[in-house]
Amino acid sequence: MPRVDLNCDLGEGGADDEALMEWVTSVNVACGGHAGDRASMLRTVRWAADRGVAVGAHPGYEDRESFGRKELHLSVSAIETLVYEQVSRLAEMATVHHVKPHGALYNQSARHPAMAEAIVKAIGRVDRGIVIYGLSGGALVEAGRRAGLAVAHEVFADRAYEPDGSLTPRDQPGAVHLSVETALVQVLQLVSQGEVRSRSGITVRLRADTVCIHSDTPHALEFARELHQALRREGVRLARVVP
Repeated sequence: MPRVDLNCDLGEGGADDEALMEWVTSVNVACGGHAGDRASMLRTVRWAADRGVAVGAHPGYEDRESFGRKELHLSVSAIETLVYEQVSRLAEMATVHHVKPHGALYNQSARHPAMAEAIVKAIGRVDRGIVIYGLSGGALVEAGRRAGLAVAHEVFADRAYEPDGSLTPRDQPGAVHLSVETALVQVLQLVSQGEVRSRSGITVRLRADTVCIHSDTPHALEFARELHQALRREGVRLARVVP
């Protein structure tokens, strides 16, 4: 039976955060960078604990105006400090199961080995038992593997892909799948066959350990529920990543 983790970015100001907990196996909690504060972090951690959902840190650039989705060009030492401080903030409240960078930080770390290594170093300083969630096949999961940390190759339900396995930039047409049916086809293909059809029609091979959905997409709660139920119907076991 195929097995996959279903994760969701939460604590970012969405209206359905608590209800979304019913349909996922892990959550990525905004740690006060691109979004969130101590109150939202505590609230999200409590909801996750009540439902047995794995808690992860979701560090991002401290750029709320752009919601952490604007690429910044910080030094590797600044990136290490940023990630260390945000992950440590959450670690004071809960056991951190995993770390998944947010937005531009995530996408850049998939392409740039030096940035990926800085993030891995920061995570290791907090706890070497933390799992690193990174773009499937990207530099972050490779840096984590080389450092001896557990990694999870992440794929996306609601994002389109380019032929090189990267995510289609959000400012491009069709970058975000708004159709539940389209997302279901993509996820089932990724989980059962280990491949995805890119925006140009080229098939890309990708490993799928964890599938991401976003709380800020239209009809996020309906999307999460239908995806969860469809995966179960197809015989997919939903469970958190085991280090």
